[in-house]
Amino acid sequence: LKMYKLRPYQTEATNAVISHFKSNNTPCVVVLPTGSGKSLVIAELAHRAHGRVLVLAHVKELVAQNFEKYESYGHKAGVYSAGLSRKDTNSNVIFGSIQSIANASDTFFQDFNLIIIDECHRISNENNSQYRKVLSHLMEMNEGLKVLGLTATPYRMDTGWVYNYHYDGFEKTSEDRFFKKCVYELPLRFMIKNNYLTPPILIDSPVACYDFSNIKPKNESGLYSQTEISDVLKDQKRVTPGIIKNVLDQSIDRKGVMIFTSSVNHAQEILTLLPKEISTIVTGSTPQKERDQILDSFKKQELKYLVNVSVLTTGFDAPHVDLIAILRPTESIGLYQQIVGRGLRLFPEKIDCLILDYTGTCVNLFNPQIDGKRVDSNSTPVIIECPKCNEENNFWGLVDDEDNIIEHYGRKCQRGIFEGESFIPCGYLFRFKLCHNCNSENDIAARACKVCTETLIDPDKKLKEAMSLKDAHVLRVEHMEFVSSFDSKNNEQLIINYYDADAQSISEKYTFSNDGQKLAFYHNFVRHHLKRPEKYFEVKSSSDVVDKRRLFREPSFVIARYVKKHWVVREKVFN
Repeated sequence: LKMYKLRPYQTEATNAVISHFKSNNTPCVVVLPTGSGKSLVIAELAHRAHGRVLVLAHVKELVAQNFEKYESYGHKAGVYSAGLSRKDTNSNVIFGSIQSIANASDTFFQDFNLIIIDECHRISNENNSQYRKVLSHLMEMNEGLKVLGLTATPYRMDTGWVYNYHYDGFEKTSEDRFFKKCVYELPLRFMIKNNYLTPPILIDSPVACYDFSNIKPKNESGLYSQTEISDVLKDQKRVTPGIIKNVLDQSIDRKGVMIFTSSVNHAQEILTLLPKEISTIVTGSTPQKERDQILDSFKKQELKYLVNVSVLTTGFDAPHVDLIAILRPTESIGLYQQIVGRGLRLFPEKIDCLILDYTGTCVNLFNPQIDGKRVDSNSTPVIIECPKCNEENNFWGLVDDEDNIIEHYGRKCQRGIFEGESFIPCGYLFRFKLCHNCNSENDIAARACKVCTETLIDPDKKLKEAMSLKDAHVLRVEHMEFVSSFDSKNNEQLIINYYDADAQSISEKYTFSNDGQKLAFYHNFVRHHLKRPEKYFEVKSSSDVVDKRRLFREPSFVIARYVKKHWVVREKVFN
C-alpha cells in the first residue's frame, strides 16, 4: 500500500469543500489544473465523507484512474462501468461512467450522500442532457444530496462559465447554472512556479503553419467541420512535410512526442513522414486491446512519436512527454488546455515541455478565459478597476503598441461580497441602457427596469419601429465628426455630425455656456460614448472635447425624429 501526504493546496481544496457543505447543499466546483492530482483530492473526499459516495466520469479511463488511485491507499470501492466490465452496486464508494449509470435501475440511485463529478465542465446547461437527467434523478432519490464538480477548465464554448460565483468575490455569470459557486481554484502559474508542473514553452506557428482562418466552428462546442478541415489540408498539402520536418528537428533531444491531428487521413499522412520503427497512431476506431498495447509501449518509451485523433485529450497520462505538436484547430480554450496538459506532468530529468502550435491559434495558457465573447478579433484580455468598489475586472479590450488600454467591452462589474452564502454584486454598470420611463441605468441585457419595472425596449425593436415611421430616420454610422464653434449669441457649442457610407448626415448640438449645460453633455453624451466609461471625463470646453475625440466610441446607428423642420437625435444604438 502507498502512504500518501496531501500537498498543501490539495488540503486547502479538500477543506474548502467540507466547509462549504457544512453550511449548505448547493452544488459547488473546485478548479485544479491538469496534473495537479485531482484524483487524490477525490480519494480524500470520498474517504472522509459520511455515507455513500458516487464518483462520476465521462470516459472509462478516468473511472479506472480515479478508482485505482483510491484503492492504492488501502480503501475499498466498487466500479460501475460497462467499459470496464464491472457493475458493482453495494460498495460504500462507487466509481462509475455516466453512460452506464444513466441506464441503471432505480435501486442503484438510492442512499447516496455525495456525488463527485470529474471533468464537470462537460455537464450541459440543458435539462435533458444525460448528466443533468442522472443528477436530477439522484437529487430526487436522496434528500440533502451534496454535489461537487472538479475541472481544470470551468467554462464551455456554448454557455461560458459553468458556475455563478467565485469565492474570491466574482460573479462569473448571472444566468442560471447547475453549479452555484467555485469554492477553490488553483492557477496553472502557481503549479509551475512551485515546481508541481513542468514549464510549457509555447511557440506559435514555428517555421510553417496551416491557415485555418477561413473556417469557423460548426457549433458552439468549438468543433470544426471535418469536411472544411479536409479541404484546407488538401489545399495546403505541401505544408505538412515542412511541419513534420520541423517537429523532427525540434524533437531530437526529446523523450516523448504527442502529435494532435485534425482527421484520420491527416494522421495517416503524418505517420508516413515519421520514423517508422518508433512511431504509431491512435484513432477512435483503434481496437481497445491494440490501443492499450500502443499506449503501454509509448509509456515505456519503446515508441517516441504518438499521433492521435481526438482520443487522448483527457484521461491519458504519460509523464515523460516533453513535446506537444498541435496540428488541429480548435476555438475551445478548454480543449487547448487539455491538449497542452498532456505534457506538463513531472518526470526525471524533464526540464520543460515544448508546445509547437502549427494552427495559428493564439492562447494565453495562464489567463485563458475572459467573460463574454470576443467582440473584436484584435481584442486582448485587459484588467479594469471598478470606480465603485475599486476591485479589478477581467474584460476583453483593445490596447495600443505600448499596451495602454484604449477601449474595453465590459458591461458590469464582476465583483461583489458574500454575506453568508448570499452573493451581493457590486452593481456598477460600465455599459447600460436608460429606462425611458424613470431614466434609471439598467444592464444592457435587462428586459425590465430594475427601479420601476417598466419593460425596456430592445435595440433591434427600436430600429425596426423607427424604420416603419415616416417622421423617423435611421442612419448607419460610418464616421463621427466633432466641430467646436459658437452659436448666434456667441456661446461656445459643440456640433457632432454622424455620417453614413453615402455621406448623408445627422447632427446634434451641445452648448457649454454654464455648468448645467456641461453636466447635461456629460450625462447625455459622454457617459454613453466613452471607450473607457470607468474613467471620469471632466467637461471643460467644446475645443477640449474635440482634442480628446479619440476617447469616444461611435454608435452603430442613430435614430432621429423630424421636429419643426429639423432632424433631432432621439436614440443611439451601440454594437
